[in-house]
Amino acid sequence: MAVDYAVIVVYLAGMLAMGWWGMRRAKSKSEFLVAGRRLGPWMYSGTMAAIVLGGASTIGGVGLGYKYGLSGAWMVLTIGLGLLALSVFFSARIARLKVYTVSEMLDLRYGGRAGIISGVVMWAYTLMLAVTSTIAYATIFDVLFDVNRTVAIVLGGTIVVAYSTLGGMWSITLTDMVQFVVKTIGVLLLLLPIAVVKAGGFSEMKAQLPTEYFDPLGIGGETIFTYVLIYTFGMLIGQDIWQRVFTARSDSTARWGGTVAGTYCLVYAIAGAVIGTAAKVMYPDLASADAAFATIVKDELPMGVRGLVLAAALAAVMSTSSGALIACATVANNDIWSRLRGAVVRDGGSGEPHDEVKGNRAFILIMGIAVILIAIALNDVVEALTVAYNLLVGGLLVPILGGLLWRRGTAAGALAAVCVGGVAVIGLMAYYGILANQPIYYGLLSSLAVYVVVSLATPPTDAAVLAAWRERLAGRGAPEAEAPAPEPATT
Repeated sequence: MAVDYAVIVVYLAGMLAMGWWGMRRAKSKSEFLVAGRRLGPWMYSGTMAAIVLGGASTIGGVGLGYKYGLSGAWMVLTIGLGLLALSVFFSARIARLKVYTVSEMLDLRYGGRAGIISGVVMWAYTLMLAVTSTIAYATIFDVLFDVNRTVAIVLGGTIVVAYSTLGGMWSITLTDMVQFVVKTIGVLLLLLPIAVVKAGGFSEMKAQLPTEYFDPLGIGGETIFTYVLIYTFGMLIGQDIWQRVFTARSDSTARWGGTVAGTYCLVYAIAGAVIGTAAKVMYPDLASADAAFATIVKDELPMGVRGLVLAAALAAVMSTSSGALIACATVANNDIWSRLRGAVVRDGGSGEPHDEVKGNRAFILIMGIAVILIAIALNDVVEALTVAYNLLVGGLLVPILGGLLWRRGTAAGALAAVCVGGVAVIGLMAYYGILANQPIYYGLLSSLAVYVVVSLATPPTDAAVLAAWRERLAGRGAPEAEAPAPEPATT
């Protein structure tokens, strides 16, 4: 394993070095939180694909392939479809808003009264997403170094917190590009063909496994529908995803770069399911389907290659973890703490100017430590991730998409939808169970019903607010400090 260890150590050292380099570029709030809104198509596509394809998509995607065959690709497919929908229909408008958080968008659309509650819901989602990504380090470092769970979480989490705190979005962008390349080589170009060959090829796989393993809908229609509700819609409204859209240099970069990233996700989904299916042929009696990835890597790959593929899994986890961490810190600072601090100033407290980069850096560090501690205390990754996405979709999908698509939606309707949808999801999870489908079904329906009824029952949004909203959607009226930089002659 010495060669494999060397590959991993070089990879981790590179992540920290890029964090240090990113620190030199992050001199303003815009540079630190959204990379100065200057990413071109190539970097935007790579970083967007990196953040959405995390440990659940890699280790979990292979595990679903092991359990269900080719239909195990549906979870990651719905993530890719959500990213495609976001890129084609919404990303250009989102990028033109020149905001930092989803809650700022809600304030602009509804008149400054919807942000604080939505900020709390979004903060809870991003926090749990960061926690679940951090827990995944335990699986990978256990295979690499045979260390216990707590040490693995602290080791992986500390590296991510370090480079994220140093350079913010610039560091995360640079590391994500490396992680994208490593994942592409490790999973698509190495592990996929090796796994198929080791399993005897597709003909042998079909001969060894039941026919339902090759049924595209074998995982079940209800499961696929639930994946669409949770992951496809979750891609449309998550702060971690929107914050990457905010980094785009132009409308076309957000649209076409995101389309490329979404297409890449579809390919990655199929690759994971095929690898898992091949693992089922080679190891038919694994105790856990999620162990399929680590088992096939450890037993079937040659040294050096094994280290690179494990680095690919580590890259998948790190990219999602760092993206969720900066999203969590951004929401905590800009949507919650800044509002509370503003209230103190209005009530006569200190209004001294403060260093925004330093403040955001401090919040990343604080949130990062909290994430590591929660990850150590928490055991069930699937339940934590389900809670996060149920809260996000049940509470925020309707007011966000309603604000973008329905002019008659009001601030009262948005607040009611966030509160009723969030409470309904929590109550239904307590009644039916966290992993049940009913909470997201009924929570989403209740949020939609309340949004429509309350919006129609209350006065329309002020015409001046809507006019300012349309100006921002058109790319006009952005704060002077956020005015877009001139486009270069070539891309």
